[in-house]
Amino acid sequence: MRSFTAVLPGRASHPDLKLHFGARRIKGGELLVVASPYPATGAHILRQYKKRWLIECLFADSKTRGLNLEDTRLTLASRLSLLIAITAIAIALICRAAAQLMGHKYPARKKHGYCSKSWFRTGFDEVRRWMRSGPETPLVARNLVVPRRLRVGVV
Repeated sequence: MRSFTAVLPGRASHPDLKLHFGARRIKGGELLVVASPYPATGAHILRQYKKRWLIECLFADSKTRGLNLEDTRLTLASRLSLLIAITAIAIALICRAAAQLMGHKYPARKKHGYCSKSWFRTGFDEVRRWMRSGPETPLVARNLVVPRRLRVGVV
């Protein structure tokens, strides 16, 4: 892991921009470089980026990859916040369903290295199957805590 600082000179009346970088090699030998305008060590910058990447994945799951949150035409803040709260609960149940189904296993990988089905898609399909088949058995057990698992991500 490396860290370094660079200054981009400003033009005209704009001040110089001081950037702090964190870099490391990821699987496959690729170099991941993350820039931040805030002074921090390279390790801290990469940890912050990892958290941001998890949030980006959450937004992708709640939008185009699953729940189509962007298709709503709501404009009232109170109704939109209620929809987002319901979406958060749905995502939590979907993650719990995936945890019950897969345990601590990683999803199967294809030859190109990507998962054949994501953790979210596995849980989403299980919840849809459960809803179609008639809920005689509960979807989640009494313990709603999702077990910790190793995350496969960018960093």
